[in-house]
Amino acid sequence: MNRWTPPGHWPPRWPDVTDPAVLRAVAEVPRHLFVPEKYRAEAYEDRPLPIGQGQTISQPYIVALMTQALRLTATSRVLEIGTGSGYQSAILAQITPHVWSVETLAELAATARERLHGLGYPVKVKAGDGRLGWPEHAPYDAVIVTAAAPDVPPALVAQLADDGRLVIPVGEGLWDQRLWLIEKSVGRLRARVLAEVRFVPLVASSSRPEPEDEALAEIRRELNELLNRG
Repeated sequence: MNRWTPPGHWPPRWPDVTDPAVLRAVAEVPRHLFVPEKYRAEAYEDRPLPIGQGQTISQPYIVALMTQALRLTATSRVLEIGTGSGYQSAILAQITPHVWSVETLAELAATARERLHGLGYPVKVKAGDGRLGWPEHAPYDAVIVTAAAPDVPPALVAQLADDGRLVIPVGEGLWDQRLWLIEKSVGRLRARVLAEVRFVPLVASSSRPEPEDEALAEIRRELNELLNRG
């Protein structure tokens, strides 16, 4: 018998996570295969775990909450920023086969790609600056960011389809982060806070910000107004 088999009560009963597709995905993805060997005995505890290079695999509850907020269907096109171990990618791929993921750290990207493909998850993974998204495959019905950004990158909003949803933790300090849901409808944005959270920082591939055209600058202004109001 595989000693890493999830317990019979997995996933835990989370009162605010009720989407059957999300719960089924968490139940079916083998989390122990996404953590280092020395942490496998803890893989089915509802908490984050280190995966190396200063990064973590997120708490399953937060993974489920964020995924549920995207309202995915089997045809949704999803962009993930921050591949990490590939665990969140696999949860997404259990619901839809149309998943693209960007990881700043090239070694993590390569390892996650190999792991995901070895397990049969058709996730497209590349190393790059997640703040810029993956415009070649836009628009996306959903964008999910798995590390805390100091602000919402306008490029990610620009790559959202109409009626698209973006879930992102925002905050500069570990103790001052909020998980935001941003919705685009008829070109306008709505935003609300889902939870107080703690994530590792979103790593940028360059300390120099990319120049923004007027469209991105306008999105940034709208985002700043929304988040400051919230």
